[in-house]
Amino acid sequence: MSTSLARGSDNPAVSNTRRAATVITEALAPAVLVAVISPIIAWHAGSPGWGVATAVFTAGVPMAYVLRGVRRGEYDDHHVGDRAKRPLILAFAGGSVGVLLALMVLLDAPRDMIALVIAMLCGLALTLAVTYLARWKVSLHTAVASGTVTTLVLTFGPWLNVGWALVGAIMWSRVTLRAHTPMQTVVGLLLGLLAAGAIYPALR
Repeated sequence: MSTSLARGSDNPAVSNTRRAATVITEALAPAVLVAVISPIIAWHAGSPGWGVATAVFTAGVPMAYVLRGVRRGEYDDHHVGDRAKRPLILAFAGGSVGVLLALMVLLDAPRDMIALVIAMLCGLALTLAVTYLARWKVSLHTAVASGTVTTLVLTFGPWLNVGWALVGAIMWSRVTLRAHTPMQTVVGLLLGLLAAGAIYPALR
């Protein structure tokens, strides 16, 4: 398997490994996790409508922007592997989340939902800072996954620490697909943990 993952078609074992990594990467992509956790926290807060709105502004709108870029040939795929093109996407996502946050404040959304969105915004800011200032392609997959698990643990209890196994699977998948180095996935994990662990409990 050490020969080359890029030649998966020549080796059934390598091909199966890449297929598994691709499934994990797609099934647990940032947009998917954000779209899932938003209604869960909203349900816990007793306001399912805000869950739908949060999923739209934090996952739906940014993903629509990326897919538009893919159709225009601006990005190779929806994961946007080119680090130089990521800051603009992250900034757009931050703007979408900022609009949502303004609506939440104006319409008196539940504190848990406001705390969740601010934590997401801080996570985006941290990821953007590392990507742009350090010129380093930190893993957004692991940042969002880490923030998701941290938020669930803080909301529902320590039994949800089992979710870290999924974070580990995502890290493996991103490295296996050569989308990131091991260290880039670790830094992503730490950024997500920092944003969710510090901001969400402080504001809810």
